[in-house]
Amino acid sequence: MTRFKTKYYPYKSTLFKHLLFWLCVFLYFMFSSNVSNFEAGYIQLFHSTRNIIIPQIITAYVCLFVLVPKFLNTKKIVLFIFYLVILLIAMFALYTTLHMYIYEPKYIQFYNEIAIKYTKASYWERLSNPSVFLSKTIKFLTPTALLLMTRFYKNQQKYLQLNEQKKTAELTALKHQLNPHFLFNTLNNLYALAIKKSNQTPEVIEKLSDILDYMLYRCNDTFVSLQKEIELIENYLSLEKVRYGKRVQISFKKDINYDVKIAPLLFLTFIENAFKHGVSEELKEAFITIKINLVENQVVFHIKNSKSKTFSEKNKEHCIGLSNVKKQLKLLYADNYSLDIYDEKESFTVTLKILAK
Repeated sequence: MTRFKTKYYPYKSTLFKHLLFWLCVFLYFMFSSNVSNFEAGYIQLFHSTRNIIIPQIITAYVCLFVLVPKFLNTKKIVLFIFYLVILLIAMFALYTTLHMYIYEPKYIQFYNEIAIKYTKASYWERLSNPSVFLSKTIKFLTPTALLLMTRFYKNQQKYLQLNEQKKTAELTALKHQLNPHFLFNTLNNLYALAIKKSNQTPEVIEKLSDILDYMLYRCNDTFVSLQKEIELIENYLSLEKVRYGKRVQISFKKDINYDVKIAPLLFLTFIENAFKHGVSEELKEAFITIKINLVENQVVFHIKNSKSKTFSEKNKEHCIGLSNVKKQLKLLYADNYSLDIYDEKESFTVTLKILAK
């Protein structure tokens, strides 16, 4: 059995990052304080900073691993505030204990008259001092706030990454549903020509080859060239003209001054549906009118097709491509598109406006 060993990097571990964080907090207090206020020098400053750091560490991890997940994340706001106040009171009591019984006996000889006067207050008098309690609790909570902000940022990044992966997976699935649907229709065209032994068969194969090359290799990006999409549409229309001949009047107009990028295969889906439900079931002459314009960085796609008298509600249920393209629009463009569909008695009209990339 083969075993793979992953190289371990200590500096990437969570423990190392937390130790580094607290080291930075400790050094901040050490170097942001005026050492001239401490008669015994840096050793006194070190012990003074220690009295603050210990309650800060306890406050931070009780909040991170107990109060936030059990109360704040479950929307028990009142209980969260209640236990947070209890925690801060306990930390203030711990700070007072450290300061009164460990720090003061060692450095009281360096105190000035005001500080010495403060040392004469009893333990309970110190605990009941609201101004000191407020100033110290702000210091206790500052590192906690930084750690919570860091955790929130990381969670947001993970959420965005997972959301992007989900979007990519959904788009891939939608394309996989769309491509076979398109290929099935096109191969039917080729089959019909082969049966007739038409001289146009080689031309159809060439057009189909270009379409397959585009769909398999050149439209795998999220956004592709609008000009390439137009070429795809022109190839598709060429195939359909061969198949239907004079049974359909096709008009394709485009007004594109410069190239932009759009999501692939969106327009083709509506064109497929126009042929499938507006032409293939019509025994007499049908029409399809297509327009693509670029107006102020907005691509406007308009298609109108005649509707067969035999068109029924059952046909709508089988428009797989149409439902797929709606899902793609929501995933890729969110609120940056508009889709208007008009189902009239003798015609079917679609107008799609999307923001170009």
